[in-house]
Amino acid sequence: MKNLYLAGLALSLMTTAALAQADRLAIQSEPTRNGTPAWKLTQSFPDSGGNTIVEADGTVNVLPREQRAGGRRLPDGYIATPGCKGSPICGREGGYARNQLSRVVYDQNLGYAFSYPYFLPKGIGGVPAVGLDSKGSLWVFKRSPAGVSQLLKFDASRKLVLEVPESVIGFHEKAHGLAVDAQDNVWITDAGQATVKKLSSEGKLLLTIGERGKRGDWIEEKNQRLLWQPVMVAFGPKGEVYIGMGHANESPNDVDSPDPANKYGVARVMQLISDGKFVRQWFGNEVGQGKFNDVHGLAVDPTNGDVWIGDREQYRIVVYTAEGRFKKTLLTKNLVCALQFDKSGNPWMASGQDGQFLKLNRDGKVLGAVGNGMGIGHGQFIEASYWVFDKNNNLVAGDTSVGRVTVMSKK
Repeated sequence: MKNLYLAGLALSLMTTAALAQADRLAIQSEPTRNGTPAWKLTQSFPDSGGNTIVEADGTVNVLPREQRAGGRRLPDGYIATPGCKGSPICGREGGYARNQLSRVVYDQNLGYAFSYPYFLPKGIGGVPAVGLDSKGSLWVFKRSPAGVSQLLKFDASRKLVLEVPESVIGFHEKAHGLAVDAQDNVWITDAGQATVKKLSSEGKLLLTIGERGKRGDWIEEKNQRLLWQPVMVAFGPKGEVYIGMGHANESPNDVDSPDPANKYGVARVMQLISDGKFVRQWFGNEVGQGKFNDVHGLAVDPTNGDVWIGDREQYRIVVYTAEGRFKKTLLTKNLVCALQFDKSGNPWMASGQDGQFLKLNRDGKVLGAVGNGMGIGHGQFIEASYWVFDKNNNLVAGDTSVGRVTVMSKK
């Protein structure tokens, strides 16, 4: 009996090992198939965390560890946003660190070239988001240290013409999303200190939504108007303003606190009008269809006003109507870090630390890719995230972990 047990155990272990090996081999790559370009797994590149200096030609120099600023570089008196804890989406004990993950990289098939025509003032800090106004001016949101301008404006000739001072917008602990509305107003989000700010095209502060450092729930009937991890802003065809909230990896950090203003702490989409007046919100914590844990990507379909949500950590896009009615879920092979529609109305997504921008159809199928994967080399990104299309459908993007702006132009 013992020998039979040992033989069975050995067979079970051999079978498990064989299946595990087969699984590893089976997911290494796929050829071009039904219009989707070939893809393969590549290794991660060390994330510099914004500790880089970028030269005028786009060359990236990673600062040696001994030259890096310590901590979060917050101003005196700031209380840092608490870290993620107490939830599976914080990462399981003994799980892999991000810099140990493999990256899904597609063959580039769309014919784009990379250039670096915008020169940011030297200094550390990545560029999580950029935006273009109707005059061709580029707004750049940078994770600069306290005391250094975080919001920059370049004119159509790519000359730096404005640095919005900290005295106007305050220090953004976690500069995150930026979007320019149809009136050329600039909207910026601080995921750490829980605010969304609206500025004029001249950099004048027009509106602040939320209360700095007060993370909480928006409960209109109680006149409680707080935000929870606002990560991005998008606009509807009728002037609707959407705020995506819930950063997934950090969402649970206040839920169990005694703070009566914060009971839900879950991902949500909130719809306002341009003056900040509340219209509606919907949450992602319900069981069943339409569930989402994150609103890291956020874009509005120009053809019908549908709201596309990038549920980053769950590798999916969730689509709702403008009224908050669920329509469909699209599964992906990549982290959905950002979503955008080009000037022809086609959906795209940024794949974060996989380092690419992917053209999709409305069923979520990948049709093409731009970007050389994760890294600091030519056409690479440590984290490809919020980007925009110019009038010629060229892509203009920052890099959350590197202080440079990349222009991707059709050859």
